[in-house]
Parts: sequence; structure tokens; C-alpha cells
Amino acid sequence: MARKPAVSNRIAVLGLGRFGGSLAVELMRLDWEVVGIDSDPQVVQTYADQLTHTATANTTDEIALRQLGVHDMAHAVVGIGTDLEASILTTGLLADLGVPNIWAKAVNRQHARILERVGAHHVVLPEHEMGERVAHLVTGQILNFIEFEEDYALVKTRAPEEAIDKTLADSALRAKYGVTVVSIKRPGEDFTYATANTTVYAGDILIVAGKTRQVEAFANRT
Repeated sequence: MARKPAVSNRIAVLGLGRFGGSLAVELMRLDWEVVGIDSDPQVVQTYADQLTHTATANTTDEIALRQLGVHDMAHAVVGIGTDLEASILTTGLLADLGVPNIWAKAVNRQHARILERVGAHHVVLPEHEMGERVAHLVTGQILNFIEFEEDYALVKTRAPEEAIDKTLADSALRAKYGVTVVSIKRPGEDFTYATANTTVYAGDILIVAGKTRQVEAFANRT
């Protein structure tokens, strides 16, 4: 029998702990239909009025997930962190059910590798990634840090002295540091796109993109 098309605007969040619960609520704010599933009835009750639908179920039970329609959804997130066996089995079951986009939370890199092997399309390590981000904020001039891949990042940083009262073309930051200034914010104003003719002034905040080591080096020179 032909499989029905997956429902693209519905998502199942399996495991409503701190990570899964906050993710589910934010997805609701973004106008998604969210089915929240957890094995703990008290946790499920907490989110009963905040999500589209909630259910108490064993996430490793194929029949239960089918009854909840998880197999017909285009997206699912496994937010289980403390029970590694349940995390892995749930992820593998979602893969067997043919869910097209499976996101899973991992507690360490070994756990992440296993999740990828059993079928997760995307794996996140929230604690590890937040630790890296905070380290950048604590130790340097970086005001915000987002790493997209292992070697590419965006940073929010103060304008360097060498660029003050010059256009970006004249300061040649890209040539010197291998980074691109993509946006600029004046005090009291919103961020705007930066061009080669944009002049940088004292107090400006820059959004800079480039290889991780290069943007780190650039930010730490400001």
C-alpha cells in the first residue's frame, strides 16, 4: 500500500524534558502543530494546555506511535537525554517508520554517533554547543557566537579601532582577516546590511562571517 504524504506542518516531540519541552513550546509559537509525547503523565499534564496535542506513551512502542500518527509526520524530535537506551531505540523506530526528518538530542559525541547510525538525520548536543558558545563570550571580545559548521561561524563584535571613520572598502578587513562584515548596528538603531561603501563609526556593532578561527582572531583584535 502506498505511503500517505507526510504532514509537513506537524511535528512530534518525543521526550518533554527541559530541552524537548522548551523546544515544543517554541515550535507552537512559530505556528507549528506539535504533538508532545512523554512516558511521564505528570510531565505530559504540564504541557497539555500549551501544545496542540499531548500523550503519555512509551516512545519505543511502534503501535503507540502509529496510533498517534507519528509515522505520517514529516518531522520528529527525540528530546530524550537521560535514558540513552530509550533515546536510541526511539530514534531507530522513527527511522523504521520512515519519518523524513529526524532530529535527536545527544548527551555526548559517542551518543551522537550512535544516533546517526540508527537513523537520525540531525543530531544536536545542547550542553556541549552552549558550553562552546559561552566560552567564546567569556574569554574574548565576542558579544555573540554562532557556529554553523565546524569551520564556519557568525560573530557579533565591536568595531575595531582600525576601521573607525572608514568605509569597509577602505579598511580592507576582508583582505586583512579573511572575514566579511555582513551587517552593522549603530547605537540606538537597528541592524542594517553592510556594503563596501558603509562607513564604520565608534560604538558600532558588527556581524562578521567567516572561517571560525578567522572570525575569532578578528574579534579578539578589536
